Amino acid sequence: MKILIVEDETVAYENLTSILSEIDLSIEVIGNTESINQTIHWLQIHPAPDLILMDIHLSDGSAFSIFNSIQIDIPIIFTTAYDEYAIEAFKVNSIDYLLKPIKADELSRALHKFLNRTTQLSFPTPRFKDRLLIPQKDKLIPIDLQEISCFYTTDKTTRIYMKNGNSYPYTKTLEQISASLNPSNFFRANKQFIIARSSVKNITIWFDNRLLITLDADTPERIYISKNKASEFKAWVVNG
Repeated sequence: MKILIVEDETVAYENLTSILSEIDLSIEVIGNTESINQTIHWLQIHPAPDLILMDIHLSDGSAFSIFNSIQIDIPIIFTTAYDEYAIEAFKVNSIDYLLKPIKADELSRALHKFLNRTTQLSFPTPRFKDRLLIPQKDKLIPIDLQEISCFYTTDKTTRIYMKNGNSYPYTKTLEQISASLNPSNFFRANKQFIIARSSVKNITIWFDNRLLITLDADTPERIYISKNKASEFKAWVVNG
């Protein structure tokens, strides 16, 4: 997959390239433009990328000016610090609208959405793990992802909770874990939890339209889905 990144902030650009390399090493960033004029010129002289990651506020104005100057049929994932442009973004063949700071699990989900929607067979399907190796003393324990109920983090430590009641420490952060998981099977519930769809036992409508999630295994604390993510979560439970 070949990607053009339209981003005028160096830190934001480096964050995107780092996350993309975590998600899939076959992803190739073929360009980085920082302004409206530079982006128009790049698209006019280069072969079209498969996908564009585009910030909205560029060094010389709004990125939406680009669409007034040239025809763009390339799918776009917007990456911005502002939430007020979402409706306008989806008028210009947008796949997703991500708010900065961009997180690995959110970008991975957006790329998965892109791959599901495209009809071009040339795009590689994402490679997701089906097993993990958990270090314990002088051993490595293979864990089947189908047996995992959730991942939980607190105080910079992560643990894996299994459906059979066992739990194991794990060295990776939830952001790193999310990038390697199939988003059809696992959902980033909040800052503490990634939960398995097959483990969701009950969903309770809580105060302020939050959702209280009960899994098929005991968890160290209650799992809440915020009001803002409730609709996405319910769709995920039904459709994956």
